[in-house]
Amino acid sequence: MTQLEPQTREWLAALGFRVAEETRWLEALTHGSFNGNSGSPNEAMARDYQRLEFLGDRVLGLAVASWLYRAGDGPEGKLSQRLNALVSGTTCARIARRIGVPDHIRLGKQARDDGGKDSDKILGDVMEALIGASFVEQGFDATRDVIYRLWADELEGDVGRAKHPKSALQEWAAGNRRAMPVYEVVERSGPDHAARFTVRVSIHKVGAAEASATSKGEAERLAAKAFLEQFG
Repeated sequence: MTQLEPQTREWLAALGFRVAEETRWLEALTHGSFNGNSGSPNEAMARDYQRLEFLGDRVLGLAVASWLYRAGDGPEGKLSQRLNALVSGTTCARIARRIGVPDHIRLGKQARDDGGKDSDKILGDVMEALIGASFVEQGFDATRDVIYRLWADELEGDVGRAKHPKSALQEWAAGNRRAMPVYEVVERSGPDHAARFTVRVSIHKVGAAEASATSKGEAERLAAKAFLEQFG
């Protein structure tokens, strides 16, 4: 298939994305596992979303940074803290789920069977690829407006306002004259496109806590949070 399904085109339009060149949006929704797994020569030659995701990541960062700059006069450190949280893969994946991205991703059979439609990594990447496709076709201003609508709850909410758990744990350890936290991956399961990491964080003579997530960074964040809840 080299054209968007009608329901996918309608879905994109409902989100505020204006589709001109359909192949670009197919690219944004195509995971690398899809190519060569459909039995169709046209589909086997389809590009995946990686190039558009690279571009969309930068567009998203600029749009959110601009919003944060205009929203207040906080210091650079606080702005960076919020920016990093608002454009993180976890936030992108959460928004992707909320707007229905899993129903429109093009995955190969094995990736589907492995739970690729619920992978934070894949969902976050596709969300950025859609932003990249919008930027190429409609430019920055139109894409920025779509981002602000889709990210409205996060921008107006508390995402990134609280100190990152890893920073908070490091400060807790220093303040209590303890050794610095040590993070280690104790388990990694699943294929690359649907990996799951279990991380343990420990502080000598205090204790340890573990957490699992679909990215190493998120597992570390959750482990630090669990440690503080247990020992802090």
